[in-house]
Amino acid sequence: MADVRDVRARSRSRFRFRGWGGVAGMAAACALTASVTLLPLSHGAGESSQPSGHSPTGLTSATSAKADECDAPERSLTPSTADGPNIAAIRARGKLIVGVDQNSYRWGYRNPATGGLEGFDIALARAIAQDILRDRNAIIFRAIPTNQRIPALNNGTVDIVVRTMTINCARIKQVAFSTAYFETGQQVLAPKGSSITGYNTSLAGKKVCTAEGSTAYEALVKNSFGATFKDAHDGQPGDEDELTVANQLDCLVRLQLGLVDAIVTDAALAAGQAAQDPAVELKGDKPFTQEYYGVATKLGKDDLVRRVNSVLDTYRRGAWTVAYNEWLKADLPGILAPPVPQYRTG
Repeated sequence: MADVRDVRARSRSRFRFRGWGGVAGMAAACALTASVTLLPLSHGAGESSQPSGHSPTGLTSATSAKADECDAPERSLTPSTADGPNIAAIRARGKLIVGVDQNSYRWGYRNPATGGLEGFDIALARAIAQDILRDRNAIIFRAIPTNQRIPALNNGTVDIVVRTMTINCARIKQVAFSTAYFETGQQVLAPKGSSITGYNTSLAGKKVCTAEGSTAYEALVKNSFGATFKDAHDGQPGDEDELTVANQLDCLVRLQLGLVDAIVTDAALAAGQAAQDPAVELKGDKPFTQEYYGVATKLGKDDLVRRVNSVLDTYRRGAWTVAYNEWLKADLPGILAPPVPQYRTG
């Protein structure tokens, strides 16, 4: 919460709480952002995608003609339960190290009552640990900011990232992804009484908050509709920014404090934030992009990617729906099935 306190000192006269009930609400926000293991900040890349296909079970796979083309970045390696060097290293350690979020309500968040991590992504991470180590609790969670996901994989801090991470053409050059496990897209979140109506000209002159290294930030770079979304220090590690933040919940706190007028983020995450604060809502009829979440790992760890795809192949046939009903259905109703997996040849 240090960044929020610093912003408070700079802009005290502008603060006003919406939703969450003043001090009690701020305490809840702080409880959710309390850190287990936070990694140093750096700046990340952008996102986008698209699955297709049908079968009697609702699950099929498409194949790509050329692996070096990027017409569908969500195509991944075919599933396999075969052991390899990376699976062996995880077993020798006895723990799967997973990069997660700890403040995205319903996805990966710290329950303020129990202190435990919960959510849709946490359930999936435990399923992967169960398959590799035969123990869903044989797992080390490391909370990482949005813009630290790729560095955490590439420097070996974590084995995998399960953190609402969108698969896209830029990212598949930096890390390897599983098949898609959830479909979403970018959307605007703003107070219910706001004049903002969506990702359109109603954003002109408004201050918009995003997470650094997110697809939301990249979307605004392409077309901001006249909104202010960049801080003077963007791109400099360790800065205390007002509009670009390390974690999505910090955007919600800024919105509640009146420091920004809107948030642009994944609709799936925004729905969780709207559930936390009934004074805000999603703007626009639907997301303005189509994106897919995948489990990420370091490039070259093919045995681990194939193993995760094998877990997902089974997970989609039952456990996915159980997790969706428990964590997401109340705030994201109407989703009937996970995305259809797509695989590369070779």
